[in-house]
Amino acid sequence: MSALGRLRRRLLTPDVSETRVDVRGFHTSSTETTERLETVGRSFLAGYGAAAQAGRPRDAETELERVPAEFRGFSYEGAAMALAVRDALPVGGRRHVEEFLRGRAANHVYMVYVGVGWAMARVPRMRWSALHAPDPLLRWLVLDGYGFHQAYFRTRRYVHEQYRHRGFPWPVGDPAGYAPHVIDQGVGRATWFVAGADPDLVDRLLQRFAEDRRADLFSGIGLAATYAGGASRAGLERLWHVAGRYRPQLAQGAAFACAARVRAALVMPHNELAAEVFCGMPAAAAAKVTDEALPGLRDGAEPAYAVWRRRISDAFRGHADN
Repeated sequence: MSALGRLRRRLLTPDVSETRVDVRGFHTSSTETTERLETVGRSFLAGYGAAAQAGRPRDAETELERVPAEFRGFSYEGAAMALAVRDALPVGGRRHVEEFLRGRAANHVYMVYVGVGWAMARVPRMRWSALHAPDPLLRWLVLDGYGFHQAYFRTRRYVHEQYRHRGFPWPVGDPAGYAPHVIDQGVGRATWFVAGADPDLVDRLLQRFAEDRRADLFSGIGLAATYAGGASRAGLERLWHVAGRYRPQLAQGAAFACAARVRAALVMPHNELAAEVFCGMPAAAAAKVTDEALPGLRDGAEPAYAVWRRRISDAFRGHADN
């Protein structure tokens, strides 16, 4: 453990108080839910600190693997943010995330790309070219991470005032202007935290957004409710009810969460419960739906990621109509 690593951890890691519900001004629905959502934040920062300190990216794995399985994915997400920030610094090299993904982080690839999006929100735009996101399909998750960060830390503007990106300068070559849709997926994911996992408050908050944004927002809600948890069966069933016409998108987000959990072998009881309610099947089967939607995807008039999401949503329309 080098002195430089300890200094880097102290200088780069945000204060853990930033993850507290009362500091953020988020809704509190129950003590248990608040503790869960705050543990997510603490796990994220634990991963961030480990990667900020590590001499080599994969040196962080030992500390990350000590995080309880239920929250380990968030620690990998935080580690990816720290490594992406290091990539964007003018000194210290630019291959940290790339090396990270050669190790155990490969099983958390979805969370790693989201973590890179957190870094995007914290580094100057002129350094975005240093961010490592080479997969043409998964790179869109960087924007999910960006949207989550903005809604989590700039909640008034992004959630309560419904700030909308009309265009976005990343990725280069987005003729369909799809980036704001994925940012909204991240905004929806953060709204689950803002609302304290209260489905009725989620509904009230999303009703204030323009109708053409709600499909993406509910996709993010489904992802967060499934991956992070925080609601009982009754709460999940209430969320399914209030989603109404956006149930296919809620299920699509849930399937994404299941895919991330299954790939990392971190499926928990709350993931199974959400998969049952939102997708009508076990988590492994929901994850398989995302794989079955992959063949033939390629960028064209619209990004392959947009087609992928739509195929998954369509696969759950039968369940949504029940």
